[in-house]
Parts: sequence; C-alpha cells; structure tokens
Amino acid sequence: MTFKKISGWLHLWLGLIAGLIVMIIALTGAIYTFQPELTKATQPYLSVKAENRPFLPASAFKAIAEKQLPGKKPIRIMLRGKDESVNVMFFERKQHPYYYNVYINPYSGKVLAVKNMYRDFFHVTLLGHLYLWLPQPIGHVVNIYGTLTFLVIIISGIVLWWPRNKARRKTSFKVKWDASPKRLNYDLHNVLGFYASWIILFAVLTGLVWGFEWAAKAEYSLLSGGKSKPVFPKTKVLPVAQPVKDPLDKITAIAQAQNPGAKRVMLMLPATDSAAVGVRIYNDEQLNYTTDLAYFNPYTLEEIKVPHWGKYSEATIADKAVRMNYDIHVGAIAGWPGRILMFLASLITASLPVTGFYIWWGKRKKDKKKSKGAAKKAGSVQVAYATPKAGVKA
Repeated sequence: MTFKKISGWLHLWLGLIAGLIVMIIALTGAIYTFQPELTKATQPYLSVKAENRPFLPASAFKAIAEKQLPGKKPIRIMLRGKDESVNVMFFERKQHPYYYNVYINPYSGKVLAVKNMYRDFFHVTLLGHLYLWLPQPIGHVVNIYGTLTFLVIIISGIVLWWPRNKARRKTSFKVKWDASPKRLNYDLHNVLGFYASWIILFAVLTGLVWGFEWAAKAEYSLLSGGKSKPVFPKTKVLPVAQPVKDPLDKITAIAQAQNPGAKRVMLMLPATDSAAVGVRIYNDEQLNYTTDLAYFNPYTLEEIKVPHWGKYSEATIADKAVRMNYDIHVGAIAGWPGRILMFLASLITASLPVTGFYIWWGKRKKDKKKSKGAAKKAGSVQVAYATPKAGVKA
C-alpha cells in the first residue's frame, strides 16, 4: 500500500470511529469561544452601577456568601471592575459534589444571585467539551484519546487533500458552490476541512498538552532545553503566636497596591490552616497568560516566593508557553481575529464528520451498484453461453 492509501484507510476508519466525539468537542468549543461576552450580556447580576467609593473588604464578601450556603466552604473570591459584581465561588468534587457562585454588589454587600453552576448553560457546555457529559474519569479518557485520534485524522486528511498536479491544484483551494449536491458536499469536506485544519491544529495540540502528562513534559523539555517540567511546591505555613488580624483584607490591599492597573484580582482561599493564600492578578481583560501569581502567609502577610509560578515578566520561555496554553486553545492569543477564526474553524470541524460520512456512504452505495451490475453482467454472459443458438443441437 502507498502512503496515500494508508492515509486514506486511517482517515476513513478513524473518522467513523471518532466522528461523534470530534463533533461534540468541536461544537461545544465553538459555543464556548464567546462565553465571557455572552454570559455578561445574558446575566444581568454580573453588572452593577459604578459608585465613587471603595469596595467592601474581602472578608465581608466571604461572610455574606457563607450565609447563603451554610455548611459549604468558599474557595475563590473574584474582584472585578468598578461596574461588575464580586463573585464568591464554592466548589467540592469528592464526597458530595457542588459548584455554586454567589454574586454580590461590591459597594452595598447585597446578594444579587446565588447560582448552581451545574445548571448553567455554559458550564454544561464546558462539561461536554471536557468530558462528553460522561462521568469525569471515563469522559476524560475518551476525550483525550479521541483528540489524539483526531490529530491523526487531520494529518491524514492533509495528505489526502494534497493535489497531485497543477490541474488538481486549481480546484483544491475553492468550493464550487454551483456544483451538484454530491460535489458540493465533497468540496465542503475537503476544501473547508483543509483551511480549518491549520487553525484547529493549535486547539488539538494544546488539548493534548492538557490531557497527557507526557505531552506536557515533552513541551516543557523542548522549550526549556531539556529541563523537567516543575511540580508545584506545597506552600505550607505554620501558625504564629500573634497572627495579624483580617489577613484576607490586608493581603488584598497589598496585591492591589502592588498592581494598580490590574483588571481583576482573584483570591484563592486556603483549604487548610497550614495553606497559603494565593492571589491571581489579571493584567488583561481578554488574555490569561499575562496573569501574575503571588502567595502569602495569612499569619504574617509575608510573601512566599514560588519558582515558576510568580510574575509573568519573570517567567522563562517554557513557563510562558505553559501559561499561554489556554489562550492558544481558544484563539485569544491573537485577539478578536484569533477567536473568530477559532470559532469558524470549530464549526467547520463539527461539520466534517457529517460531510465525511456522506462521502463514505455515497461511495459505499456506488460500490454496491457496481457489484450488482458486475454480477448481473456475469450472469447474463453465463446464460448466453449456456443457451444454444437456433438450429444447433445442444
């Protein structure tokens, strides 16, 4: 078998096996591309009227939110812009899973909404994208191996598309819109699939880095000159005899004073008495990779330096690549044009299993007709040979 025939065989059968998985991942990814804008436009409790006074302290938001969900522990507090509500997040994955967001007016402390995120449209969409709406351990495995399979489908598809001569090249880059339905379907699969492949390839590769530890280690080793991917160290702290009062409020004040241009500040609350308080400083409205990270001892307010997980400006090339993974995945790395291109590429990708199936089904029917025709012809020939001519004795 030639390389092109092998590619055709892989493209066909892997496409039939993983087609539904690819369709779900691509369609949910397309929907989620503009999640921040659509969420803000459809959920009024995310916005408030800006006032000329400071926000309430972070400890107040924590206390207000805890009253709304007794017995549940907050893990994050997101402080946004002057005209946006504060978001306190509650999340538990193990024994009794839950995920709630409490939205609070940052000036008055009024609770604007308590939302069960497991019923949120975009969160449900994200669960489909990550786990195909299956139980997480099963869905994760199906997803990552489906993504790996799709990488082979993309490569084999480019090999099959590659024109053999100049005449073929003229028709390989454009869709013949006035063609027959069969030819149009063929062009939609081949031509649009070719263009989408070069964009969706970035989403596939970044998805593999998230899904497989070996892929993440390989990426870091390649970009760091052979160094091992760092493991996040445990920021363990010990209580002191005279701890500072209101540490959460003071840590927030320190972080905001150090980063006056921050667009958002996320406080990562300690899960235990020996854990540090983490702070994420978002320096851009759209991008995540420029985020600065800081960790503080809640008893002394001392900042704990954590290698590889500090300021973006101090990160190595390999560390920056790790941070860029999400923004590359959704196309945000290239701003609005990148997000639009990733959205369109995802929609096209979602259509490829459908158009590909119709191509296969059409060829299958054609092959059956050929087989029947050949069998019928062979039968006619046998009858002709078996039937004696007039005047001739059998």
